[in-house]
Amino acid sequence: MRIVVKVGTSTLAHATGRLNVRHVEELVKVLSDLKNAGHEVLLVSSGAIGMGVGKLGLSARPADMPGKQAAAAVGQCELMYTYDKLFGEYNHTVAQILLTGDDLEHDDRRKNFENTLFRLLELGALPILNENDTMATAEIAVGDNDSLAAIVSTCAKADLLVLLSDIEGLYTADPRKDPNAKLIHTVERLTPQIMALGGGAGSSQGTGGMATKLSAAATCTSEGIDMVITNGAKPSVLYDIVEGKPIGTRFLGIKGEHNT
Repeated sequence: MRIVVKVGTSTLAHATGRLNVRHVEELVKVLSDLKNAGHEVLLVSSGAIGMGVGKLGLSARPADMPGKQAAAAVGQCELMYTYDKLFGEYNHTVAQILLTGDDLEHDDRRKNFENTLFRLLELGALPILNENDTMATAEIAVGDNDSLAAIVSTCAKADLLVLLSDIEGLYTADPRKDPNAKLIHTVERLTPQIMALGGGAGSSQGTGGMATKLSAAATCTSEGIDMVITNGAKPSVLYDIVEGKPIGTRFLGIKGEHNT
């Protein structure tokens, strides 16, 4: 199985912006084990700006574009250093790919990206992808890593996308406000009622919310790819998700002619 896992800033870092070492170590261990079991794994990792905030000792995430880009430049170094070190302990080689919207919207550049991706998988590497926050501006930004993960999943012809978030999945209402909100385990079709359940942005360190996750689900399911939203606090749930167990919310890919 070819699996894309997207991990959000809220899973990777504490509210201070500093690395949540326990979560990252557990995530790397599980992904390494899934790879050892024969699965192909791609990781879409947020966290560059958040880690840069912590590394630079800033009190808050910068509001201006140059400030965000500077934080991303510092944070991306620490992020990849950490992944390289931890995956190396399990004898896995990582590769960094940084993308902007331009890279994905231009046919030639997108094809080059796809060719590189498939060759890395052939070589047994574990691609780690992120938006190129140091270069991206409002005009060329993908915007959030939920959308990036969905695009990567379609480019990679993945079987499954898992979004690790700070929420258990899609609920009938906002569980932070409504105690009667119920978790929706399976979504067979993205109806207007389901899409209406999307909210605003999530944590103070991240950029994504449920609306971006539902948009990602629309991108994936239309290409026949299953997508799961679940809480990233316990990366071991990835074992159950890969086995098809009811963890979080699973959006079922539409199986059609494009998958034959």
